[in-house]
Amino acid sequence: MHRELYGREAVLDPHGLAARLVGLEPYGRGRVPFEHGEDPPVTVFTGGRGMGKTVLLKEVRNHYRGLTPLALLDCSAVEEPADHGAGWSPVTGALGELAVQLGRRADAVRAVPFPRLSLGLVAVTSVGWTREDDERARRDLLRLGPLLATVDAGRAAAASWVGNVLAKLAGTVAEAGAPFAGVVAEATVETVADEFFHRFRQAPEEWFGGYRNAGGRGRAGLQQLAVDFAQGGPRREEAEAFLVLTLTEDLLRAYTGLRRGSRVGRPLVLLDNAHEPVGRALVEPILRARADGRRDRTVVLAGSRLHDHEALRHATRLRLPETAHRAPCPRTGRVGSGLLAVELTPLTPTQTRAALDRHDASDLAPAALARAVHRLTGGRPLGVDLLARAAGEAPPAVRRGLTPAGLLDLTVELREDSAPVPVAPALLAALLPVPRPGPYAVLAAAHDEESARRLAQARLAAESLDGDVALRVRDRLRAEHWADHPRHFVGDPLLRALLLHRLRFEDGDHPGYSAWRAVHETLRRHYGPQPGPHRLHHDLALGDTAEAVAHLRLTFPGPDVLGWLGLLRFVAAAPYPRERGRTGPDPRRAVALGREADPALPDGLDPDSAELHLALRRLLHAVWLLTDPLALPDEEVADRLAHELRRLSGRHLTGSGPLWDAAGHWPRDIRAWRELSLPPGREDGV
Repeated sequence: MHRELYGREAVLDPHGLAARLVGLEPYGRGRVPFEHGEDPPVTVFTGGRGMGKTVLLKEVRNHYRGLTPLALLDCSAVEEPADHGAGWSPVTGALGELAVQLGRRADAVRAVPFPRLSLGLVAVTSVGWTREDDERARRDLLRLGPLLATVDAGRAAAASWVGNVLAKLAGTVAEAGAPFAGVVAEATVETVADEFFHRFRQAPEEWFGGYRNAGGRGRAGLQQLAVDFAQGGPRREEAEAFLVLTLTEDLLRAYTGLRRGSRVGRPLVLLDNAHEPVGRALVEPILRARADGRRDRTVVLAGSRLHDHEALRHATRLRLPETAHRAPCPRTGRVGSGLLAVELTPLTPTQTRAALDRHDASDLAPAALARAVHRLTGGRPLGVDLLARAAGEAPPAVRRGLTPAGLLDLTVELREDSAPVPVAPALLAALLPVPRPGPYAVLAAAHDEESARRLAQARLAAESLDGDVALRVRDRLRAEHWADHPRHFVGDPLLRALLLHRLRFEDGDHPGYSAWRAVHETLRRHYGPQPGPHRLHHDLALGDTAEAVAHLRLTFPGPDVLGWLGLLRFVAAAPYPRERGRTGPDPRRAVALGREADPALPDGLDPDSAELHLALRRLLHAVWLLTDPLALPDEEVADRLAHELRRLSGRHLTGSGPLWDAAGHWPRDIRAWRELSLPPGREDGV
């Protein structure tokens, strides 16, 4: 099914990157000149989870399916056959799957046979067979049926060839000193070649004469291939690399010697999660062969979560928009110069607005919701798409009052054949696919590694049977390419918001919220009895603002005004302890605007101190609301924030300048969806 891919036009447009590599416009509308001639780069789209790599590769498939030989493989999900023999590996399994997909016939695509790869996989599949175990050989041979069908579909379907192979094996006698794997491979290959490849004018096994120690003799190369595969280790890797080139050789032969125009677009191999070992094993032999001058005409598009993977260190790097019209990839003497690493960029606010508008065609949602969604997701396409769809499926009455927090409470239909699912857990599972997200949700409340370890000791003791939970969580986040942050143990704002949502609502104990309270009380105790920034931060997360306001009042006259503004910013960054399904204005709004009924004041304040206390209470709630990624912006509160800061600048005896600057710049930061700058107004001060 076609999906709208905002911001991905550089790849999918009629003269976009894919068209210039394949030589064909999407949906076969016309030919396109090849940008890189006979030497196309291996193109790797890089980006973390939710950046749209999988969806982009699937859309490339949808745009070119039926127009050119094409295969899409998820390198992290190569299925291991049940009860397979010693002749199977993830790489040989991947090659078989790729060949079967590439070999399919379509209205505009001639079928591609894979005789050389068939022989190679037959040879290595026979590893481990014995004359005493016919059933093992039979099962393994039948698994090769779909691949052999690319050579002769009728013969493969009949399957009588299996009996002929087994009969040949039964009479096989190994010569003294000969590796049995090679002998079995020779017998198997000989029978399969006789059964399937009689129509080929040039024997496919001749290709294997180029394998090591073969001396130009194809059958000897196939024997050595099987022996190397059986040996394992580097020798197996060498055999698998040769099989990868065998796949591209079969594709090349399918394009050689045909009359002009019989094949229009180049074959497409799409590899998702190519940073996995299988992906590297498929790509690196192609890169090495191309660096040595081989030209195979195969277009390889891959996806990788790892932007800084060591395999990409010599790649040409471009950002996605830069590839819309031209994507240079100069070749040097290094093998990695044949790689083009294209960084998938976040959606822009305009593209996020387009996604919301597409799903909310009646325009019922608040005008600021699109920018708020963009701030929460950082433009991550998966988050934008899921939240936009949830907004579009919400009832009209609900849609009019939606906030980002409200979107997380909704359900969304991911598939037409299944019931809608809750938005927040579905998005969290996609961004962080771990068996048990509970420990991650607990540690999302921590600020750094030290506080995370203390929290784990207090709240996750049952999880620590095999090491420090906090360090295991930290390592998994890094492995998933979630960036570190100087003030948060979980660095990404969207992931942190989803984990905190789970901590708040998934314990089944609201309105008590016992898990939430226990975690923040633990951290509050960790930071000691003094009202420091971290302790006050967790006070707010527990819904208690009194001590924070009092501390801001007592420290306000001090000389370090920038430090005081930093304290205010840090404390007010606390997650708000909201109630699920609450409608109407945010309770912080009335406090920020001075409209709450009879605000309580500490005892013993003189009129001047009482006035300052109330002003700081309003200011704290204004900053808390306006910087909350789960809330909508509020112009009236932003104006009140500026008013309070200007008044405070007039009260301070020595530090009026920074307060006055904050009054001008902080509302501007908020309207520009930036973090509050410190010093106010400095672009590098966030």
